Amino acid sequence: MPRVRNFLSHSKTAPVVIWLLSAVIFYCFFQMALRNSTTPAHDSSGSSVSNEEKRNKLYDKMSRDLDENGAAFLKHGETSQSLSLSDIFTIKDGVVTPVPKAANPPVRANVLYLSPQYSVPIAEAVKSILLPYLDKAVWFQNSSIYHFSMFHASHHISPVPATEEEIEDEIKAVKAVADGLCPLSIRLDRVVLTSTGVLLGCWQVNSGTDPEVIRNRLRAALPQAPEKQLYDSVMLHTSFARLLGHPTKLPEENKVTDIQFLQELVTRLNSKLQGLQATVSELWYVEEYDVLALALNGRMKANKFRFGCS
Repeated sequence: MPRVRNFLSHSKTAPVVIWLLSAVIFYCFFQMALRNSTTPAHDSSGSSVSNEEKRNKLYDKMSRDLDENGAAFLKHGETSQSLSLSDIFTIKDGVVTPVPKAANPPVRANVLYLSPQYSVPIAEAVKSILLPYLDKAVWFQNSSIYHFSMFHASHHISPVPATEEEIEDEIKAVKAVADGLCPLSIRLDRVVLTSTGVLLGCWQVNSGTDPEVIRNRLRAALPQAPEKQLYDSVMLHTSFARLLGHPTKLPEENKVTDIQFLQELVTRLNSKLQGLQATVSELWYVEEYDVLALALNGRMKANKFRFGCS
């Protein structure tokens, strides 16, 4: 040790050695802090749970919904967002027509947009499998506005009125969020049919900004938004269609219940679509002047922002 101390005290390289040691120590602490900042969330049992695992559990639960709760849509019961089918659709002479219902104040929704490059092939597959059996009892989502609901600045369950100036401020805040987002590479994990008759595509994230992070940033950017949001924080889903009644053209050899047959159609859709890859790179701030305007081709105004991160 005396020889080492003597070397450090007299050598011209001592400052360089000390600087290198300091740099190594700083790097080690920086890496530890970085790992801590990106550690996955923990569940109540203390085990590490990634957002992908959370989505898997959520989608498993959604897949069981029809079996566990029955088909409310076959009894003209509740559909999505606490609305009944009669609130949003009429069926006359076999034609399904949306019922426009003004949203007062307008719903202000933040959604991720799915390009027609991906949505059109999905829509074509959905129609090819459902139409032969549900031609007069299904509403198909408009493939030009396939979207993933992220966060509401105001919704019809907890409305938050806003002036034009406040809306402009919200739009600027959402654009700032979009500027910091990286494109999402995603894959279709599964298609599910819920007890309310909504046919959903449930997605996983390969890379990019996770939906939970996007929602957290929107929450920070829109502090007046309703505390209770409509969807789970990790969820990434798209509505493909809404079933409104019983299958009308069952195969003659079919010996199963309507629900079992509908589940078979969902299985066929999964065989065709599961694993489909897509990229998402737009965040929309949408003022919906009609309830569920995005889902029902209602009146709306969309402000569209490309992600700023490349």
